[in-house]
Amino acid sequence: MSGLPIYATTGQRVWYYTFRVICGLIFFFLIAPIAVIIPLSFNAEDFFTFTPKMLALDPDGYSLKHYRDFFTNNDWQQALWNSFRIAPMATILSVSFGTLAAIGLSQQHVPFRRVIMAVLISPMIVPLIISAAGMYFFYSRIGLQGTYWGVVLAHAALGIPFVIITVTATLVGFDRSLTRASANLGADPVTTFFRVQMPLILPGVISGGLFAFITSFDEVVVVLFVGSAGQKTLPWQMFTGLREQISPTILAVATILVALSILLLATLEILRRRSERLRGMSPG
Repeated sequence: MSGLPIYATTGQRVWYYTFRVICGLIFFFLIAPIAVIIPLSFNAEDFFTFTPKMLALDPDGYSLKHYRDFFTNNDWQQALWNSFRIAPMATILSVSFGTLAAIGLSQQHVPFRRVIMAVLISPMIVPLIISAAGMYFFYSRIGLQGTYWGVVLAHAALGIPFVIITVTATLVGFDRSLTRASANLGADPVTTFFRVQMPLILPGVISGGLFAFITSFDEVVVVLFVGSAGQKTLPWQMFTGLREQISPTILAVATILVALSILLLATLEILRRRSERLRGMSPG
């Protein structure tokens, strides 16, 4: 009752609790598939279902065999290594280009700002299969199809919109008088950017970088078109495992990726709160 005022009507009380039930059902609908995967990854048998021993909470029904297979199997380790080779480089390119684009588009004097912004964030809107097909035909003509840099550039193109959006949101509360004061004191634009502007927008830059990293690390459609067997990433290996050889090791990999995503999302929340404090939007 603490969320309702004492003068709330019966209709308001009904809607108050109905709204929370609806939110709970939506939350359950979103979380249930993930909640099922995690315990199944500890299955002692090579099944994708709960065994009688698991349902009875028998310790013999649980095992780390699928995790051991992931860390000892050469195919999985090569795919993991490829993901960690591609995602950081794609993130660096996304952050570099996306931050510069966001700062440039935040200037009022830039002509056709809205049109340019729409073009730059279009990879988030256009169906991924269309982007992948377009990248395939383009990269095949310039000799990047099936190469490491081809996959990196493709993932960077997918990550740039996230960086632009997060950095642009951070720049909304940026006090531009600070950059003018820096220029009046004799600082050049590069010094002003790194000494004045970057520390204040850094939470948004890091947030965009984390989104770009997650996008690259989890992406499978584009790498199927642009990459080759030498660039088989972890999601590609999971897709292959589901299509060709059904292995419960996929459940262990999925659980590891869920844990990684939770860690990154927690980091994003910490950065969001820090950004609000720096801009004076939050008291604590």
